[in-house]
Amino acid sequence: MAGKIRLEDRECPLSSALGYVGEWWTLLILHDAFDGYTRFDQFQANLGVSSSILTSRLKTLTSQGLLERRRYQTRPDRYEYVLTDLGRSLRPVVVALAAWGNSRLDPSERSMILVDRNTGVEADPVIVDRSTGRPLDDSDFVFAAGPAASETMRRRYEHIPTRAVPHQHHPDGSSEA
Repeated sequence: MAGKIRLEDRECPLSSALGYVGEWWTLLILHDAFDGYTRFDQFQANLGVSSSILTSRLKTLTSQGLLERRRYQTRPDRYEYVLTDLGRSLRPVVVALAAWGNSRLDPSERSMILVDRNTGVEADPVIVDRSTGRPLDDSDFVFAAGPAASETMRRRYEHIPTRAVPHQHHPDGSSEA
């Protein structure tokens, strides 16, 4: 199937991100890791996933650099899976997906909500532009071809004017203009 992917899909950051987290179990494992789970048996018991699927997904997450495999016991060897900086940088994405899922439900039907750890007050997550503070769900924000775009990608977005400002990206997901 990989041979059928168009060039513009391979260079698309959304396609790239889905390459990391596009599988159902992958996002659920990451969610558990954000909640503090680190051990195979914890993930398996909480998710009810088969050991073969969990083994496969954990190998993928470690090879992609989202989790680090660390030995916590010898005789027999036992390992835990700890979030890396790259893995932790995905937390806002998972929070946004959960918020989107909850937005479709009546508040009384929500089985999981995001709250402030200190006050217990429910949060209402939004994604905003760091420079202006404006919510990115505003239709004024659109995708455009970036500096590394192929000719195909440039044609796709040729109607969108750009004044790209280079950002310095950090492993924790923050950036500087």
